[in-house]
Amino acid sequence: MFLPQEIIRKKRDGLTLEAHEIEAFIGGLTDGRVTEGQAAAFAMAVFLRGMTNAECAALTRAMTCSGQVLDWSGEFLGGPVLDKHSTGGIGDNISLILAPAVAACGGYVPMISGRGLGHTGGTLDKLEAIPGYCTTPDAGQLARAVRHAGCAIIGQTAQLAPADRRLYSIRDVTATVESIPLITASILSKKLAAGLNGLVLDVKTGSGAFMPTLSEARRLADSIVHVAQHAGLPTHALITDMDQPLASAAGNAVETLHAISHLNGTKREPRVQEIVVALGAEMLLVGGLVANRAEGRAQIDDAITSGAAAEHFARMVVELGGPANLLQRPSTHLPRAPVTVPVPARSAGFVTRMATRDIGLIVVELGGGRRRAQDAIDPSVGLTAMVNVGQQVMRGEPLAYVHAADPEAAARAAGHLAQAIEIGAVRPSSTPVVITRVDVSDL
Repeated sequence: MFLPQEIIRKKRDGLTLEAHEIEAFIGGLTDGRVTEGQAAAFAMAVFLRGMTNAECAALTRAMTCSGQVLDWSGEFLGGPVLDKHSTGGIGDNISLILAPAVAACGGYVPMISGRGLGHTGGTLDKLEAIPGYCTTPDAGQLARAVRHAGCAIIGQTAQLAPADRRLYSIRDVTATVESIPLITASILSKKLAAGLNGLVLDVKTGSGAFMPTLSEARRLADSIVHVAQHAGLPTHALITDMDQPLASAAGNAVETLHAISHLNGTKREPRVQEIVVALGAEMLLVGGLVANRAEGRAQIDDAITSGAAAEHFARMVVELGGPANLLQRPSTHLPRAPVTVPVPARSAGFVTRMATRDIGLIVVELGGGRRRAQDAIDPSVGLTAMVNVGQQVMRGEPLAYVHAADPEAAARAAGHLAQAIEIGAVRPSSTPVVITRVDVSDL
């Protein structure tokens, strides 16, 4: 007899679940026998009590097998099937630059991405700011896009890891996002279902990350690499800085425009370029396309600076229904908020700290994120031209620009942002964007 409440009770009491119990619960989550309330209770029990590695591996397997598992062998792609996943941050539009750069270097990237989670932005929400872009293509359209463009950034279809899709939306609105076992199983179930040959994780740490401390980020990276190894998926992880927004833009259309500017060379920010190159090198290495990281870094850098990555991005957009001239005329296609206001610095000095999580919540408050799973997003709102830590500013100089739906929302956001950015007399020491690396040799 299957009683979801008994499985919840067992985990609530700190006991270890058997693999068959986890499989039964995930089966019920998939076919509707488990209610939303029971799924939320299960997520909270796991959040509070944790899971063993064996439990997490069983959860990952069950969610992977809850739907279709892609098989690329019949496509004769001529290169490894690779992907990258970020644990989420502010101004993290790296996937939009990285996927086409890896494609330009011979990899094939069917990237299964998510929506905004908590205070962080979602890659799908950014791409859906592009008119016509389809984030849920059918199998034929997905295969064509990967074949012709080398990459396709899409969302979970109803067939891919449907149990994770349901649990993911529940976690977002029940304060259970930061659970290491749930994050591990969520990430890997989607990636295993995508039929990958290799995976690279970007695990964020800092004030804007779900894992704010380095020790927590390391635990998550170790968990993912460990479970992936047992699932037969070669995986590397980088732990990267999220004590400030990664890009100078935060929001959906504004981050997409920022990524396009990076691809076409209009504006390339050093922190963004460094993390794209570092992650790309790991992807080429884990896929066997290069002999070492130095060769990988050089190839990714050349793919971006030569314009090859931009060509693959443009191809991907067209294959998935978007406009053919997006890279040439992005402002024509991407929505723009009706109100834009600067946020003036209240004093002169150096930017010493940014409350990055609060900055993410400002974007959510503007309408660029969700309070409830069913909320609609305003793709036009957000922040642009944000300062970075260590930058010198003069009194009255803009710390950022707020893009809002109306003057009242803009004023509220500007006031909150001014409080989220601290200015002091002494320039702080710089923090590298890539902090450390984790792979199976480190476990």
